[in-house]
Amino acid sequence: MLDHEEKFLFKEEILHLSNAVAEPGVLDNVEDLLTDVITSPRFDSEVFTLERSLQVMLGPRAGTTLVGLLTVAPEVFDEVAEVRIPSEVHERLVAWRARFGLAIDNALNFLNNPDGIQGHNFATQVAHVEDRRVLQGRLTLVRYNNEPQFFVADASVFLALVADIMERLGPYLEPEAVDAETLTRLRDAIQLIERKTASHS
Repeated sequence: MLDHEEKFLFKEEILHLSNAVAEPGVLDNVEDLLTDVITSPRFDSEVFTLERSLQVMLGPRAGTTLVGLLTVAPEVFDEVAEVRIPSEVHERLVAWRARFGLAIDNALNFLNNPDGIQGHNFATQVAHVEDRRVLQGRLTLVRYNNEPQFFVADASVFLALVADIMERLGPYLEPEAVDAETLTRLRDAIQLIERKTASHS
């Protein structure tokens, strides 16, 4: 159960999400995206970037809140009902949780399981999207069954992912957790990115 402060913040996030999907057609657009992800032959790859896609569609806060609701315990929707958001929005959220939630939750747990990863490779490629060149990353994970899983996304998605990982690991690190060589590589990589993007700042 949520404590008083968590419940207040939770309701604020739900209201924000409700406002983000208030425009006509947005609920249908989100459902189409979720359906595409679930039925994609590259399901794991699509789930890998699902939150980013929803953040682009609905805004960062709303996109993150929606992914949380899709994978949260069903009883949390008792709290959602108290917020008194439009009935159509509430019905869709509950339906999405039942239809997509377990599959997405299982996929995310599978992808986040380091014990299942036997090796990895990262490469870059340049794609032509709408008459412009886009730098992309291609991450290949080899799993315990020796079947490769590919993740392709724009460079900005991977850089944001790296930042997320560093921020989330940072608070729990101990002095011996990272060797000097890795720290040097991280510093050098950040300096390189700063030099390459200086013209945009």
